[in-house]
Amino acid sequence: MRLFLALVPPAATRRALLDTLHALPGARWQTDEQLHVTLRFVGEVDRHQADALVLALPHERFARIEARLDGFGHFERRGRVDQLWAGLAPRAPLENLHARLDRLCVGIGVEPERRKYVPHITVARFARSTAPSPEQLAAWLSAQPLLPGEAFAFERLVLMESHMGNDGSVYEPVFEVGMG
Repeated sequence: MRLFLALVPPAATRRALLDTLHALPGARWQTDEQLHVTLRFVGEVDRHQADALVLALPHERFARIEARLDGFGHFERRGRVDQLWAGLAPRAPLENLHARLDRLCVGIGVEPERRKYVPHITVARFARSTAPSPEQLAAWLSAQPLLPGEAFAFERLVLMESHMGNDGSVYEPVFEVGMG
């Protein structure tokens, strides 16, 4: 099983974000069902580790987190744009929850996270052959309206299974716990 722990923004926030996404050649835009904040990528685990995670989550208390959309950014892989994302602020509550979930995952035998955590919602992905040039990306970013700045709350923490497909990943909720 390929798992990750995520927060799903409210429907109104996802709609507002989707309304801003267009006109960047080569972008594979995420769908409403794909928009989420990955807190901890767990990766490939066996049934025993997945069950251990499902059993551990209800014993934790998760405070409700509020955030707001905070501009666009991107990740690169091997010198080319790989993902376009919308940032979140404030970062500290999300970074703290990421660290806590990382410790929980390590406790069930998953390797610790090695990458720096950046709270974000992936909005588009690019194939190597369709990645925008730095000039295309800069032009697109400068043409974007400001993202809605209203705060919203995350109500639940979701353990998701990722199924890889030709049209992108399909995410299936496996287990969820309330926050707050």
